[in-house]
Amino acid sequence: MKDYKLLFAVLTVAIVWGTTFLAIRIAVETIPAWFVAGIRQFLASVIMLIVLLSRKEFKWIGWKNMGYQAIFASLMLIVANGMTTVAEETVSSSLASLISACSPILVFLGSLAVGLQKFSFRALVGVLLCFSGILFIFWDGLQDLANPEYRMGMIFLFCAIAGWASGTIFTKKLNIQSGNITLNLFYQFLFAGMIQIIFAFLFSENYNFGNWTVKSISAMLYLAVFGSVAAFFAFHYALTKISPVQVSILAYVNTIIAIFLGWLIMDEKISLKFIFAAVMIICGVFIINYKPEMFRKKVEGK
Repeated sequence: MKDYKLLFAVLTVAIVWGTTFLAIRIAVETIPAWFVAGIRQFLASVIMLIVLLSRKEFKWIGWKNMGYQAIFASLMLIVANGMTTVAEETVSSSLASLISACSPILVFLGSLAVGLQKFSFRALVGVLLCFSGILFIFWDGLQDLANPEYRMGMIFLFCAIAGWASGTIFTKKLNIQSGNITLNLFYQFLFAGMIQIIFAFLFSENYNFGNWTVKSISAMLYLAVFGSVAAFFAFHYALTKISPVQVSILAYVNTIIAIFLGWLIMDEKISLKFIFAAVMIICGVFIINYKPEMFRKKVEGK
């Protein structure tokens, strides 16, 4: 790979998105989860606004387009990102990353239901592998489900991947033209941030700002600047150079990095069953998403 900008973009996406689960876990140690999610998205919207103003591209997108952006933001930022953040108050970052890696299963099954995807034996094998991996996770921590906080954390995680899958299917089904992606994302971040901050004041039991540590605040700022903005720009730059299916391979790297960092920094326990489950889920997701062009160079002009 001689394109060093592309190499940097790919590494940014793989590493930064792989570290977000750890950053969330650190942030929610002293900051209520909805505040972490809301402030993260709101700060990201401010950064996007600065970029738009510097390019003289800021404008109102119209109520119809705003409606679409609100739906995207609700499903993929408020539900998916927000509930993942809430879940990590009681669930380890490594487990959260592994469950989140299962979202392509729901995307596949949902796409099958609405006619966007055709059934294939290969995809069935992939789905069965993923579900087997999930069963291994619960087998390893079945006794933990007796803990109501842990159980709620798992419910939030599954709600999160359902939200992400629904947002993905919604985008595919409507086939909406992206337009100015930075502008659309600004409105998504702003909408999600405002709603999540309202949720924070409504649902946080204790939001004593004096208890927020520098460590947690730094993790939250990292999520806003790098997790939401830098990785996004790197992701879209990579899409201009290589195919979407090639970029999708990064999702597997993200999960591995998240699990490794959770073990290394947070001292999260990684059992043999957990590793086996991770391998099964990653292999299953890969089989579902596999296309021959994944490993071919993107031809210019196509």
